[in-house]
Amino acid sequence: MKAERPSDDKRWRLVDATMRRHGHEPNCLIEALHTVQESFGYLEKDALRYVALSLRVPLSKVYGVATFYHFFSMKPQGKHTCVVCMGTACYIKGAQNLLDSVRSRMVVEPGDTTSDGQLSLLTARCVGSCGLAPAVVIDNKVLGNVTESRLSETLGRSVEHEL
Repeated sequence: MKAERPSDDKRWRLVDATMRRHGHEPNCLIEALHTVQESFGYLEKDALRYVALSLRVPLSKVYGVATFYHFFSMKPQGKHTCVVCMGTACYIKGAQNLLDSVRSRMVVEPGDTTSDGQLSLLTARCVGSCGLAPAVVIDNKVLGNVTESRLSETLGRSVEHEL
């Protein structure tokens, strides 16, 4: 039985092609989710169900993978993203202060997007840059040894000049 696409949107063809390229094997789950996110900007519940049925993987596993990795989002993201690493090394070196600074400056809570849709503030368990602690990822660019002033300046260049 073939899973029914959530909509007639042509972007589903890209998702189908990814799964087909891997023979609809369960081990292509992460790649299929990446394709969904790249195509649609986030992972909605209907997309998770479709991937689960197509790959014959329990929905609970698909949901677990989608919520475990910080690069997947279950909500539409802002034009820009700021991911503050909260891993041990980053936390010890001031990640909480960086997070608090962005929260107050941009008026956004972790996991949410500013009301104007410009910035999504996220946290990650670890971004794999412990030697650069504290680390922040802005628009997929890793910044290391981040200070509040450097983060403020970078966000100003990335986000606020567009307002």
